[in-house]
Amino acid sequence: MASVSLREIYKKYPGGVIAVSDFNIEIKDKEFIILVGPSGCGKSTTLRMIAGLEEISEGELYIGDRLVNDIAPKDRDIAMVFQNYALYPHMTVFENMAFGLKLRKVPKDEIARKVEEAARILDISHLLDRKPKALSGGQRQRVALGRAIVREPQVFLLDEPLSNLDAKLRAQMRTEISKLHKKLGTTFIYVTHDQTEAMTMGDRIVVMKDGYIQQIDSPTNLYQNPVNQFVAGFIGSPQMNFIDSKLVKIDGKYTVEFGSEDTKTTRGKKYYVEIPESKADPEVLEPLVNQEIVMGVRPECLHDEEMFIANAKTGVIDATVEVTEMMGAETYLYINCEGIPLTARVSPRSTARPQDEIQIAIDPNRIHIFDKETEKSLIN
Repeated sequence: MASVSLREIYKKYPGGVIAVSDFNIEIKDKEFIILVGPSGCGKSTTLRMIAGLEEISEGELYIGDRLVNDIAPKDRDIAMVFQNYALYPHMTVFENMAFGLKLRKVPKDEIARKVEEAARILDISHLLDRKPKALSGGQRQRVALGRAIVREPQVFLLDEPLSNLDAKLRAQMRTEISKLHKKLGTTFIYVTHDQTEAMTMGDRIVVMKDGYIQQIDSPTNLYQNPVNQFVAGFIGSPQMNFIDSKLVKIDGKYTVEFGSEDTKTTRGKKYYVEIPESKADPEVLEPLVNQEIVMGVRPECLHDEEMFIANAKTGVIDATVEVTEMMGAETYLYINCEGIPLTARVSPRSTARPQDEIQIAIDPNRIHIFDKETEKSLIN
């Protein structure tokens, strides 16, 4: 088993294209790390540099205590599982899983033992004589994982391994891979663009954008304390609502003001959300009084129940329901308030229907404040 250390790693392509910039992370032995971000953010390139499939332009990469920049992929003691499984169609499952060991001249009886053990762990023992074309997508993915397991590598690298599976199978395989990580006690580095996968599987998550690390943190901390607007919007489903606002002081209390009151036509309305004292840090907020800010509020912090609306001192808004989505255990309301589109995640008992005029209470204890210019988080 091994730790992995990436120190000031860059990937530069001819023509001045920089795919990864100043990537720094210390991955502990046996840790499950997830690289997540939109397409083109550099996460797969980073994984391929760890694997040795891409050359590192600058920086140092250590696996364990060994500098591996110039070491061939086959000698790095890592195993990679790809999105497209990369199985040999003319070989059986057993032969696919045994192939890497055969190349290493491992004795036949040891190959058989390792393949059968991996097949048992992955529940594919009954498939060992089949060819890949006779397998479902989920079964092929297990074979690809099995081929990696038999090599007993120090580090597993997984590049969007579940993206070709249907939703039900993806959820099932997420659980299987998490169990597999605990069983094997090996370092896992996993790339995905699916933030649900990231939130449910990783010990720590690396959020990337445009080749740069935005934040490295536990799933809970990323969700509750995002460092900027990008992380706040990327982590969480449905994503956080962002409202262009202004910070004002009313009766000495820091308050968020938004809406579009038009004094000439009496159309439109201004709304106010008082920032609780526990959140209101004068050092941070005082310089921003009468300045534009962005308020972030997650869909589950918008309430349509009468109890919340009756008890709210501020932050009750009028909205028009545009679309409702019944999700079984909850309902998503897509609403519009003064031209601002918002998503509320409410109880399945909600009676709101499209075109209804409703009231929504914003939970002031759960709001986030972002700097309008830098998009950095000021209050979480």
